Amino acid sequence: MVRNKTLGSRTFEIANVLILGLLLVSCLYPLWYTFCVSISDKSAANAGLVTIYPIGFSLTPYKEIINDGHFFNAFWISIQRTVLGTGFSLLLTVLMAYPLARPAKDFKMRNTFMWVLVFCMLFSGGLIPWYLTIQNYHLINSIWALVLGGGVPVFDVILIMNFFRNLPKELNEAAVVDGAGPWSILFRVYIPCSIPVLAAVALFLSVYHWNEFFNGLVLMNTADKYPLQTYIQQLVVNIPVGTNLTPEQYKKLSELSNRTLNSAKVFIAMVPMLVVYPFLQKYFISGIMLGAVKE
Repeated sequence: MVRNKTLGSRTFEIANVLILGLLLVSCLYPLWYTFCVSISDKSAANAGLVTIYPIGFSLTPYKEIINDGHFFNAFWISIQRTVLGTGFSLLLTVLMAYPLARPAKDFKMRNTFMWVLVFCMLFSGGLIPWYLTIQNYHLINSIWALVLGGGVPVFDVILIMNFFRNLPKELNEAAVVDGAGPWSILFRVYIPCSIPVLAAVALFLSVYHWNEFFNGLVLMNTADKYPLQTYIQQLVVNIPVGTNLTPEQYKKLSELSNRTLNSAKVFIAMVPMLVVYPFLQKYFISGIMLGAVKE
């Protein structure tokens, strides 16, 4: 391969590297800064002295979170919610996107359902009707309220539907000639050819279920049913008023602040998604581009 070595091409490469490097730093610095604040001394964090490296060293915020008996329970609930919610929503999304991707002659109500989907994406029924619906199904204070509460994301349905439409029609025709029915075509032809977009949508869904905290706050009646994000959102540094503190409590208050504790919360909440993302990243760009462009 012959590469262009002109001054213009070299200048472009250098500028491209610099711009991408700045974007990389702008993405990584907030994560690094949050971690540095979480392990810095209370006084340095409160004074805003932490910039690109930690000042002092203290693991008190992490001990405060981990030593709480409800922490691992909330962590386990979030894992269940993420696994169940991602799997359930992905299944419903695929089952809805497949018939909508078929021609109108194969599914006569396709246009009607598309208008309904677009309307639901633009307009919401509101918080109270949504809550009453969950309550009428007797799902309040259960893990299924968190899983079923947002089971069908319309944007992801449209994304997968467009991906299905871009698949070669010859695949569907060949499967029909071989005697395959709609279910066989979906699970043996469409889904194996749609791994990139399914991986991208699975990433969207898992990030949503892991990071969302409001549903847990509204739908759970007891703190022992809170997912992790709702649990850490409720954590504060409680300073007893009008009581004598023990030496251990004085030591804890001298090392801990809301700033360091909140940074520890944010960093802990980011770790699972940072671990999962590299495994799905290779599918991300191709899945989004192929699912978002209609020929």
